[in-house]
Amino acid sequence: MQSQQRFQRSFSFEFFPPKTEKGEARLRQVRGELARLQPDFFSVTFGAGGSTRDRTFDAVAEIQREGAVEAAPHLSCIGATEDSIREILANYRAEGIRRIVALRGDMPSGMREPGDFRYANELVAFIRAETGDHFHIEVAAYPEFHPQAPDALADMRNFQRKMEAGADSAITQYFFNLDAYLRFVESMEALGVDAPIVPGIMPIINFPQLARFSDMCGAEIPRWLRKRLEAYGDDVDSIREFGHDVVADLCRRLLEAGAPGLHFYSMNQAEPCLRLWRELGLPEPG
Repeated sequence: MQSQQRFQRSFSFEFFPPKTEKGEARLRQVRGELARLQPDFFSVTFGAGGSTRDRTFDAVAEIQREGAVEAAPHLSCIGATEDSIREILANYRAEGIRRIVALRGDMPSGMREPGDFRYANELVAFIRAETGDHFHIEVAAYPEFHPQAPDALADMRNFQRKMEAGADSAITQYFFNLDAYLRFVESMEALGVDAPIVPGIMPIINFPQLARFSDMCGAEIPRWLRKRLEAYGDDVDSIREFGHDVVADLCRRLLEAGAPGLHFYSMNQAEPCLRLWRELGLPEPG
């Protein structure tokens, strides 16, 4: 963890683009509450194959125009062409966007060909070739390894290639196992990666939803944690109280170990993130 301790800490929140006007209004309220914490950026997700392209752009443009917090759109390349990515980059530059989260993404249902890009490192290299140093490029990291990776070393090499292609920093998939993150960072240090690897933090709000997400993305819910959460059944309040304690402890230990910040997967909700922020004693500007 020696490399991580040298970087300035970064705190950020992730949203998904709402589908309805009611969702848009709610997200504006959530953003307003979290903006008071003065995070480094708000990121907005991008659906498989660009399925939320317009909604992502609208949300990102609105955040950027508000001016309170920098916007960071996700951009996935599977199913995309060079021309379509070039157009998106031009639109973001026109909006004053300076940060992008570059991802491979998932193959949309029914699509057989990946398009002009197969891997995230190809997208990173393309962004650099097209725009130089205009964008700060974030990429994804998987402390418990990508579910499609053939083995741990192959996944670490994939991450190394993304960094070598021109990425500036990384945000991890969420995890609940501190050792997984610490060992991943140490392994990447051994491979010569010298960049911030910011832990992704998922508040525990809804256990069935969390279990479903975790099964899809390969994030492990440790057996002891899964059993404790299952034992609460439909007692949502108890799940949230216990989950808050678990995640707050994880965040505290990460920061004590030298993690270069935290990236909160907000699920478009403010209160769980605000509560964690205050529990950790992070600054709340006046």
